[in-house]
Amino acid sequence: MSITSEKDEAAIAMDRMYRYQTAIYDFTRKPYLLGRDTLLRALAAPDQSSVLELACGTGRNLIEAARHYPSARFFGFDVSAVMIAKARASIKSKGLGEKIRLAEGDATRFDSSIIFQESQFDRVFISYALSMIPPWREALQHALMLTKKQGTLSIVDFGSAHDQPLWIRPFLLAWLKLFGVTPQPDLPSKARELADAYNRPIEVRKLWGGYALMIVIGPVR
Repeated sequence: MSITSEKDEAAIAMDRMYRYQTAIYDFTRKPYLLGRDTLLRALAAPDQSSVLELACGTGRNLIEAARHYPSARFFGFDVSAVMIAKARASIKSKGLGEKIRLAEGDATRFDSSIIFQESQFDRVFISYALSMIPPWREALQHALMLTKKQGTLSIVDFGSAHDQPLWIRPFLLAWLKLFGVTPQPDLPSKARELADAYNRPIEVRKLWGGYALMIVIGPVR
């Protein structure tokens, strides 16, 4: 299978999944996509810095970040045309159309230098997306490559939930599977491997008994 067809299949799958969910997506995800606002507050985006979200979905996180860091510049992309259309509408309705730039693109090979005229960013973040991207390792590495040497890459996603009661974990995994979500238990180890390879410090935190993980890969040492 070619790279192009893989990308097309991913986009088609995401559009099919979310075509009828965009109107209620943010409302229905709020109860269980925990830690998103914690991640945004921890970005500490400096004035005039560039901030990129991979797989930005409906634009909810970018809108919140733009409110929190009014002097920063924001960018986002998603493989789903349906999601990007929703994000554009939401961002425009909030009066942030001049502050947040969006594009369609695949998380494993998005060329920001062509699309946004920005080869790297001061802050890059990924919120509950790696667990929905089959080639998540490639997406994670690409995200780090899009992060400036003195920038940070921040991730929040589902954890292994091993610290939760035993009966919860299979129920949680089965429920998430309905939405095309597959938590990756080796996400922390892969992130550490990449951080070491790029000579960057890393912090991995469990949230809510391992329900979620927050990972921050910092500036080059």
